[in-house]
Amino acid sequence: MRVAERIQERLAAPFEVADQQIVITASIGVAFGGSDSGSAEDLLRDAEIAMYRAKHTGKARFEVFDTAMHRGALLRLQLETDMRKALELGEFLVYYQPVVSLSSGVIVGFEALSRWHRPDRIVMPNDFIPVANETGMIIAINQELMLLACQQLREWQKQYPSEPPLRLSVNVSPKQFAQPDLAAQIGNAIQRSGVDPGCLDLEITETIAMADAERSGTVLSQLKALGVHLDIDDFGTGYSSLSRLQRFPVDTLKIDRAFVSRMDSDRDTQEIVRIIISLAHNLGLKVVAEGIENRSQLDLLRKIGCELGQGYLFSKPADLQTIDTLLATNRAASSPWFQSYAAHSS
Repeated sequence: MRVAERIQERLAAPFEVADQQIVITASIGVAFGGSDSGSAEDLLRDAEIAMYRAKHTGKARFEVFDTAMHRGALLRLQLETDMRKALELGEFLVYYQPVVSLSSGVIVGFEALSRWHRPDRIVMPNDFIPVANETGMIIAINQELMLLACQQLREWQKQYPSEPPLRLSVNVSPKQFAQPDLAAQIGNAIQRSGVDPGCLDLEITETIAMADAERSGTVLSQLKALGVHLDIDDFGTGYSSLSRLQRFPVDTLKIDRAFVSRMDSDRDTQEIVRIIISLAHNLGLKVVAEGIENRSQLDLLRKIGCELGQGYLFSKPADLQTIDTLLATNRAASSPWFQSYAAHSS
Protein backbone atom coordinates (compact mmCIF):
# COMPACT_ATOMS: atom_id res chain seq x y z
CA MET A 1 0.00 0.00 0.00
CA ARG A 2 2.90 2.36 0.74
CA VAL A 3 4.36 1.58 -2.68
CA ALA A 4 1.01 2.38 -4.34
CA GLU A 5 0.80 5.66 -2.43
CA ARG A 6 4.33 6.64 -3.56
CA ILE A 7 3.45 5.87 -7.20
CA GLN A 8 0.34 8.05 -6.98
CA GLU A 9 2.30 10.89 -5.36
CA ARG A 10 4.95 10.83 -8.10
CA LEU A 11 2.38 10.68 -10.90
CA ALA A 12 0.37 13.54 -9.37
CA ALA A 13 3.25 16.00 -9.78
CA PRO A 14 2.23 18.68 -12.36
CA PHE A 15 4.11 18.90 -15.66
CA GLU A 16 3.85 21.08 -18.75
CA VAL A 17 2.80 20.18 -22.27
CA ALA A 18 2.63 22.94 -24.90
CA ASP A 19 2.66 25.60 -22.19
CA GLN A 20 -0.25 23.95 -20.40
CA GLN A 21 0.09 22.55 -16.89
CA ILE A 22 -1.13 18.95 -16.75
CA VAL A 23 -2.00 16.91 -13.65
CA ILE A 24 -2.83 13.21 -13.92
CA THR A 25 -4.11 10.62 -11.47
CA ALA A 26 -3.78 6.85 -11.45
CA SER A 27 -5.93 3.89 -10.46
CA ILE A 28 -3.78 1.06 -9.13
CA GLY A 29 -4.55 -2.61 -8.61
CA VAL A 30 -2.40 -4.72 -6.30
CA ALA A 31 -2.13 -8.52 -6.27
CA PHE A 32 0.16 -10.63 -4.08
CA GLY A 33 2.19 -13.52 -5.49
CA GLY A 34 2.77 -16.72 -3.60
CA SER A 35 3.02 -20.46 -3.87
CA ASP A 36 -0.66 -20.72 -4.84
CA SER A 37 -0.86 -17.63 -7.04
CA GLY A 38 -0.58 -19.55 -10.31
CA SER A 39 1.17 -18.21 -13.38
CA ALA A 40 2.43 -14.69 -14.10
CA GLU A 41 -0.60 -14.23 -16.35
CA ASP A 42 -2.92 -15.11 -13.44
CA LEU A 43 -1.17 -12.61 -11.18
CA LEU A 44 -1.43 -9.87 -13.79
CA ARG A 45 -5.11 -10.69 -14.32
CA ASP A 46 -5.78 -10.39 -10.58
CA ALA A 47 -4.00 -7.02 -10.42
CA GLU A 48 -6.03 -5.82 -13.39
CA ILE A 49 -9.30 -6.88 -11.72
CA ALA A 50 -8.27 -4.89 -8.63
CA MET A 51 -7.35 -1.90 -10.81
CA TYR A 52 -10.80 -1.84 -12.41
CA ARG A 53 -12.38 -2.06 -8.97
CA ALA A 54 -10.36 1.03 -8.02
CA LYS A 55 -11.64 2.84 -11.15
CA HIS A 56 -15.25 1.93 -10.45
CA THR A 57 -15.10 3.01 -6.81
CA GLY A 58 -13.94 6.53 -7.48
CA LYS A 59 -10.68 6.51 -9.49
CA ALA A 60 -7.37 7.97 -8.29
CA ARG A 61 -7.16 5.23 -5.66
CA PHE A 62 -5.84 1.71 -5.22
CA GLU A 63 -7.42 -1.63 -4.37
CA VAL A 64 -5.89 -4.91 -3.23
CA PHE A 65 -7.13 -8.06 -4.93
CA ASP A 66 -9.16 -10.56 -2.91
CA THR A 67 -11.13 -13.71 -3.68
CA ALA A 68 -14.43 -11.79 -3.71
CA MET A 69 -13.13 -9.77 -6.65
CA HIS A 70 -12.28 -12.99 -8.46
CA ARG A 71 -15.79 -14.35 -7.91
CA GLY A 72 -17.22 -11.04 -9.13
CA ALA A 73 -15.06 -11.16 -12.25
CA LEU A 74 -16.22 -14.71 -13.03
CA LEU A 75 -19.86 -13.68 -12.59
CA ARG A 76 -19.29 -10.68 -14.85
CA LEU A 77 -17.70 -12.89 -17.50
CA GLN A 78 -20.63 -15.32 -17.30
CA LEU A 79 -23.09 -12.43 -17.63
CA GLU A 80 -21.32 -11.17 -20.76
CA THR A 81 -21.39 -14.67 -22.26
CA ASP A 82 -25.08 -15.08 -21.46
CA MET A 83 -25.90 -11.69 -22.97
CA ARG A 84 -24.18 -12.55 -26.23
CA LYS A 85 -26.19 -15.78 -26.41
CA ALA A 86 -29.36 -13.84 -25.54
CA LEU A 87 -28.78 -11.53 -28.51
CA GLU A 88 -28.47 -14.54 -30.83
CA LEU A 89 -31.59 -16.19 -29.38
CA GLY A 90 -33.72 -13.02 -29.42
CA GLU A 91 -34.26 -12.96 -25.65
CA PHE A 92 -34.21 -9.14 -25.45
CA LEU A 93 -37.79 -7.92 -25.76
CA VAL A 94 -39.44 -4.50 -25.92
CA TYR A 95 -41.60 -3.32 -23.03
CA TYR A 96 -43.67 -0.17 -23.33
CA GLN A 97 -44.66 2.49 -20.80
CA PRO A 98 -47.52 4.81 -21.79
CA VAL A 99 -47.05 8.57 -22.04
CA VAL A 100 -50.33 10.24 -21.07
CA SER A 101 -51.88 13.66 -21.65
CA LEU A 102 -52.34 15.00 -18.13
CA SER A 103 -55.29 17.14 -19.18
CA SER A 104 -57.35 14.44 -20.89
CA GLY A 105 -55.97 11.11 -19.64
CA VAL A 106 -55.52 9.91 -23.23
CA ILE A 107 -52.47 7.80 -24.07
CA VAL A 108 -50.48 9.84 -26.61
CA GLY A 109 -47.45 7.59 -26.98
CA PHE A 110 -45.06 5.13 -25.41
CA GLU A 111 -41.49 4.87 -24.19
CA ALA A 112 -39.75 1.72 -25.45
CA LEU A 113 -37.63 -0.10 -22.86
CA SER A 114 -35.50 -3.26 -22.90
CA ARG A 115 -36.21 -6.38 -20.88
CA TRP A 116 -34.19 -9.58 -20.93
CA HIS A 117 -36.44 -12.67 -20.92
CA ARG A 118 -34.24 -15.52 -19.79
CA PRO A 119 -35.77 -19.00 -19.74
CA ASP A 120 -36.03 -18.92 -15.94
CA ARG A 121 -36.75 -15.23 -15.21
CA ILE A 122 -37.00 -11.65 -16.45
CA VAL A 123 -33.79 -9.66 -15.94
CA MET A 124 -34.40 -6.00 -15.10
CA PRO A 125 -32.43 -3.24 -16.87
CA ASN A 126 -30.35 -2.28 -13.83
CA ASP A 127 -28.92 -5.80 -13.81
CA PHE A 128 -27.69 -5.84 -17.40
CA ILE A 129 -27.71 -2.35 -18.97
CA PRO A 130 -24.50 -1.17 -17.19
CA VAL A 131 -22.58 -4.22 -18.48
CA ALA A 132 -24.17 -3.86 -21.92
CA ASN A 133 -22.95 -0.24 -22.01
CA GLU A 134 -19.43 -1.13 -20.92
CA THR A 135 -19.06 -3.97 -23.43
CA GLY A 136 -20.73 -2.12 -26.28
CA MET A 137 -23.48 -4.76 -26.61
CA ILE A 138 -25.99 -1.99 -25.87
CA ILE A 139 -25.59 -0.84 -29.50
CA ALA A 140 -26.90 -4.12 -30.92
CA ILE A 141 -29.60 -4.38 -28.23
CA ASN A 142 -30.90 -0.87 -28.85
CA GLN A 143 -30.78 -1.19 -32.63
CA GLU A 144 -33.02 -4.24 -32.42
CA LEU A 145 -35.27 -2.54 -29.88
CA MET A 146 -35.72 0.53 -32.06
CA LEU A 147 -36.65 -1.45 -35.16
CA LEU A 148 -39.18 -3.64 -33.31
CA ALA A 149 -40.69 -0.66 -31.48
CA CYS A 150 -41.00 1.41 -34.67
CA GLN A 151 -42.73 -1.49 -36.43
CA GLN A 152 -45.12 -1.86 -33.49
CA LEU A 153 -45.86 1.87 -33.48
CA ARG A 154 -46.94 1.59 -37.13
CA GLU A 155 -49.35 -1.19 -36.19
CA TRP A 156 -50.83 0.83 -33.32
CA GLN A 157 -51.20 3.90 -35.51
CA LYS A 158 -53.17 1.86 -38.07
CA GLN A 159 -55.31 0.24 -35.36
CA TYR A 160 -55.91 3.43 -33.36
CA PRO A 161 -55.74 6.38 -35.77
CA SER A 162 -55.68 9.76 -34.04
CA GLU A 163 -54.65 13.34 -34.59
CA PRO A 164 -51.90 13.79 -33.67
CA PRO A 165 -50.88 10.14 -34.14
CA LEU A 166 -49.35 8.01 -31.40
CA ARG A 167 -45.68 8.70 -30.68
CA LEU A 168 -42.70 6.57 -29.63
CA SER A 169 -39.80 7.51 -27.35
CA VAL A 170 -36.52 5.58 -27.57
CA ASN A 171 -33.47 6.08 -25.37
CA VAL A 172 -30.06 6.74 -26.93
CA SER A 173 -27.27 5.26 -24.78
CA PRO A 174 -23.87 6.90 -24.23
CA LYS A 175 -22.21 4.26 -26.45
CA GLN A 176 -24.71 4.92 -29.22
CA PHE A 177 -24.30 8.67 -28.97
CA ALA A 178 -20.55 8.23 -29.46
CA GLN A 179 -21.04 6.30 -32.72
CA PRO A 180 -19.99 8.41 -35.73
CA ASP A 181 -22.79 6.86 -37.86
CA LEU A 182 -25.59 7.22 -35.29
CA ALA A 183 -27.83 9.22 -37.63
CA ALA A 184 -27.37 6.61 -40.37
CA GLN A 185 -28.25 3.78 -37.95
CA ILE A 186 -31.47 5.49 -36.86
CA GLY A 187 -32.30 6.50 -40.42
CA ASN A 188 -32.02 2.83 -41.41
CA ALA A 189 -34.51 1.81 -38.68
CA ILE A 190 -36.92 4.51 -39.83
CA GLN A 191 -36.67 3.39 -43.44
CA ARG A 192 -37.06 -0.33 -42.67
CA SER A 193 -40.06 0.19 -40.38
CA GLY A 194 -41.77 2.79 -42.54
CA VAL A 195 -42.53 4.91 -39.47
CA ASP A 196 -43.06 8.66 -39.82
CA PRO A 197 -39.88 10.16 -38.29
CA GLY A 198 -41.99 13.02 -36.94
CA CYS A 199 -43.60 10.50 -34.55
CA LEU A 200 -40.25 9.36 -33.12
CA ASP A 201 -38.69 10.95 -30.02
CA LEU A 202 -35.03 10.24 -29.30
CA GLU A 203 -34.19 10.62 -25.61
CA ILE A 204 -30.68 11.79 -24.73
CA THR A 205 -29.78 12.27 -21.08
CA GLU A 206 -28.79 15.71 -19.92
CA THR A 207 -25.32 14.51 -18.87
CA ILE A 208 -24.55 13.04 -22.32
CA ALA A 209 -25.75 16.13 -24.16
CA MET A 210 -23.71 18.52 -22.02
CA ALA A 211 -20.49 16.50 -21.75
CA ASP A 212 -19.14 17.86 -25.05
CA ALA A 213 -21.44 20.68 -26.10
CA GLU A 214 -19.78 21.26 -29.47
CA ARG A 215 -19.93 17.63 -30.60
CA SER A 216 -23.41 17.20 -29.11
CA GLY A 217 -24.66 20.13 -31.15
CA THR A 218 -23.36 18.50 -34.33
CA VAL A 219 -24.83 15.06 -33.53
CA LEU A 220 -28.19 16.48 -32.49
CA SER A 221 -28.38 18.52 -35.69
CA GLN A 222 -27.69 15.36 -37.73
CA LEU A 223 -30.47 13.53 -35.89
CA LYS A 224 -32.83 16.47 -36.26
CA ALA A 225 -32.24 16.40 -40.02
CA LEU A 226 -33.90 12.96 -40.06
CA GLY A 227 -37.15 14.63 -39.03
CA VAL A 228 -37.26 13.13 -35.51
CA HIS A 229 -37.95 14.98 -32.27
CA LEU A 230 -35.28 15.27 -29.57
CA ASP A 231 -35.90 14.95 -25.82
CA ILE A 232 -33.56 15.76 -22.95
CA ASP A 233 -34.08 12.94 -20.44
CA ASP A 234 -33.60 13.09 -16.65
CA PHE A 235 -33.51 16.88 -16.73
CA GLY A 236 -32.34 18.45 -13.47
CA THR A 237 -29.95 15.68 -12.44
CA GLY A 238 -26.94 16.92 -14.44
CA TYR A 239 -25.15 20.21 -14.70
CA SER A 240 -26.84 21.94 -17.61
CA SER A 241 -29.16 24.90 -17.71
CA LEU A 242 -32.16 25.84 -19.79
CA SER A 243 -30.22 28.68 -21.35
CA ARG A 244 -27.61 26.24 -22.70
CA LEU A 245 -30.38 24.15 -24.23
CA GLN A 246 -31.14 27.01 -26.59
CA ARG A 247 -28.01 26.00 -28.50
CA PHE A 248 -29.50 22.57 -29.25
CA PRO A 249 -32.49 21.68 -31.48
CA VAL A 250 -34.42 20.16 -28.56
CA ASP A 251 -38.22 19.69 -28.53
CA THR A 252 -39.03 18.26 -25.09
CA LEU A 253 -37.72 18.13 -21.52
CA LYS A 254 -38.37 15.11 -19.33
CA ILE A 255 -38.34 16.05 -15.63
CA ASP A 256 -36.56 13.39 -13.61
CA ARG A 257 -38.61 11.20 -11.28
CA ALA A 258 -36.44 12.32 -8.36
CA PHE A 259 -38.16 15.72 -8.51
CA VAL A 260 -41.66 14.39 -9.19
CA SER A 261 -41.50 11.94 -6.27
CA ARG A 262 -40.88 14.81 -3.79
CA MET A 263 -43.37 17.30 -5.20
CA ASP A 264 -46.24 16.45 -2.86
CA SER A 265 -44.07 16.45 0.26
CA ASP A 266 -41.60 19.28 -0.34
CA ARG A 267 -42.67 22.77 -1.39
CA ASP A 268 -39.16 23.74 -2.54
CA THR A 269 -39.10 20.81 -4.97
CA GLN A 270 -42.57 21.74 -6.17
CA GLU A 271 -41.36 25.27 -6.88
CA ILE A 272 -38.31 23.97 -8.78
CA VAL A 273 -40.57 21.87 -11.01
CA ARG A 274 -42.88 24.84 -11.59
CA ILE A 275 -39.95 27.04 -12.64
CA ILE A 276 -38.55 24.36 -14.99
CA ILE A 277 -41.95 23.96 -16.66
CA SER A 278 -42.45 27.71 -16.98
CA LEU A 279 -39.02 28.35 -18.48
CA ALA A 280 -39.30 25.34 -20.80
CA HIS A 281 -42.59 26.65 -22.15
CA ASN A 282 -41.03 30.07 -22.65
CA LEU A 283 -38.41 28.36 -24.82
CA GLY A 284 -41.14 26.61 -26.82
CA LEU A 285 -40.41 23.17 -25.31
CA LYS A 286 -42.91 20.53 -24.21
CA VAL A 287 -42.53 18.91 -20.79
CA VAL A 288 -42.97 15.28 -19.72
CA ALA A 289 -42.95 14.42 -16.00
CA GLU A 290 -41.50 10.99 -15.20
CA GLY A 291 -42.32 8.77 -12.25
CA ILE A 292 -45.88 9.92 -11.44
CA GLU A 293 -47.03 7.51 -8.75
CA ASN A 294 -50.06 9.07 -7.05
CA ARG A 295 -53.02 11.36 -7.68
CA SER A 296 -51.54 14.16 -5.57
CA GLN A 297 -48.50 14.41 -7.86
CA LEU A 298 -50.76 14.32 -10.90
CA ASP A 299 -52.96 17.13 -9.59
CA LEU A 300 -49.95 19.31 -8.79
CA LEU A 301 -48.42 18.78 -12.23
CA ARG A 302 -51.70 19.60 -13.95
CA LYS A 303 -52.06 22.72 -11.82
CA ILE A 304 -48.63 24.07 -12.81
CA GLY A 305 -49.14 23.36 -16.50
CA CYS A 306 -47.26 20.13 -17.23
CA GLU A 307 -48.86 18.64 -20.33
CA LEU A 308 -47.52 15.06 -20.42
CA GLY A 309 -46.52 12.39 -17.92
CA GLN A 310 -45.70 8.76 -17.33
CA GLY A 311 -45.37 6.61 -14.26
CA TYR A 312 -46.78 3.72 -12.24
CA LEU A 313 -50.01 5.65 -11.60
CA PHE A 314 -50.90 4.98 -15.25
CA SER A 315 -48.94 1.82 -15.95
CA LYS A 316 -45.65 0.10 -15.28
CA PRO A 317 -43.59 -0.79 -18.34
CA ALA A 318 -45.41 -3.83 -19.73
CA ASP A 319 -45.25 -6.40 -22.50
CA LEU A 320 -46.99 -6.01 -25.84
CA GLN A 321 -50.13 -7.95 -24.90
CA THR A 322 -50.71 -5.94 -21.72
CA ILE A 323 -50.22 -2.63 -23.51
CA ASP A 324 -52.56 -3.73 -26.32
CA THR A 325 -55.32 -4.24 -23.75
CA LEU A 326 -54.57 -0.99 -21.95
CA LEU A 327 -54.53 1.00 -25.19
CA ALA A 328 -57.83 -0.48 -26.34
CA THR A 329 -59.45 0.33 -23.00
CA ASN A 330 -58.03 3.84 -22.97
CA ARG A 331 -59.22 4.60 -26.50
CA ALA A 332 -62.71 3.20 -25.87
CA ALA A 333 -63.30 4.89 -22.50
CA SER A 334 -65.33 8.07 -22.19
CA SER A 335 -63.06 9.07 -19.29
CA PRO A 336 -59.66 7.57 -20.24
CA TRP A 337 -57.75 8.74 -17.19
CA PHE A 338 -60.07 7.07 -14.70
CA GLN A 339 -60.15 3.90 -16.79
CA SER A 340 -56.35 3.79 -16.90
CA TYR A 341 -56.13 4.42 -13.17
CA ALA A 342 -58.67 1.70 -12.42
CA ALA A 343 -56.78 -0.77 -14.62
CA HIS A 344 -53.56 0.01 -12.77
CA SER A 345 -55.14 -0.17 -9.32
CA SER A 346 -56.59 -3.60 -9.92
